[in-house]
Amino acid sequence: YNPEGDGGIYMIPGLIPILLQVQALLLSALAIVREREQGTMEQLIVTPLRKWELMLGKITPYLLVTIFNTVVMLWLGDVIFNVQVVGSYLQLIGLSSIFIIGSLGMGVLISNISQSQMQAVYIAMFVVLIPAIILSGLMFPRDGMPGVTYWFGEFLPVTHYLEITRGIMIRGIGANSLLGSIWPLIILSVVYFTASVLAFRKRI
Repeated sequence: YNPEGDGGIYMIPGLIPILLQVQALLLSALAIVREREQGTMEQLIVTPLRKWELMLGKITPYLLVTIFNTVVMLWLGDVIFNVQVVGSYLQLIGLSSIFIIGSLGMGVLISNISQSQMQAVYIAMFVVLIPAIILSGLMFPRDGMPGVTYWFGEFLPVTHYLEITRGIMIRGIGANSLLGSIWPLIILSVVYFTASVLAFRKRI
């Protein structure tokens, strides 16, 4: 799929997931903990909204912004690096939305368990972002990784989304051929969002 050995064709579909992960995770990781530090958590506590409604309200603006940024990055990849989406553009955007929801849920979970914005950033960086770069298959083949690191990578949404972006953008294959990556991505997105709801407590 890359007979000329163009590094951009290989790296751009890999960098897009990492950039989306950084943006979605850091934005949402500061969401709840910022409310505590600014003293506005009381306004959330007295609302009649359910916990899942609060969490959904927190991630929806970030979801829309990040989807827009996905479209922009795909356009820039085409204009600047001549890396086009060979497969279905709509399928890629739809699966990107699932990945973004999982990343936002993970970020809100981090925000719920953190006591300060600095702590949230440290957890996001050292528990998720750095392992995502090293263990997702972006830089190193996952087949040669030790069992512990290999399975840790399986719990990162970016690992499965990376297979999807490379499959659709480079090989032009459809969603039916990517079910082995799509289902884990969906499951992780649901699990992380549910965990963020369960971890949230309507108290100061």
